[in-house]
Amino acid sequence: MAQSSKIRMRWGNPAYLLALGFGSGLAPKGPGTVASAIAGVVFWLVLAPAPLLGQCVVVVVGFGLGVIAISRVERDGGSHDHGAIVWDEFIGMWITLLAADPHLLEFVAGFALFRAFDIWKPWPVSWADRRVGGGLGVMLDDVLAGILAGTALLALKAAL
Repeated sequence: MAQSSKIRMRWGNPAYLLALGFGSGLAPKGPGTVASAIAGVVFWLVLAPAPLLGQCVVVVVGFGLGVIAISRVERDGGSHDHGAIVWDEFIGMWITLLAADPHLLEFVAGFALFRAFDIWKPWPVSWADRRVGGGLGVMLDDVLAGILAGTALLALKAAL
């Protein structure tokens, strides 16, 4: 994806901290993959031990805050869905991992499935990516990719 502008981290600005995944979006190669991996580690260490209801609350609140933060960063930077904006990967990855038991193999499978759906963008992910603008659009396609990946993970677990 060609970017018309360069986004710089504004460490003192909470919108930038969140939208750029606490700096993970500034990775020189594969910022979405880097952010997804970090999101998986955060889920494993912080969210996995929490009850499912608590995990869901974090995801819903994170989604809402992400829409606001990403909208702000996009407005400031003049670019839609800049590659450095990766909070959507955090939320999509966490949605995927809601379907995982706390086992390393399931986390790795969830990571691979989420990245596949996020990159491949099957319908309805592709629809959201093309049709919904602003911070909501940036977040929505990853939420849908996370739902598809989580569903695929559940199906894979049931099959095995």
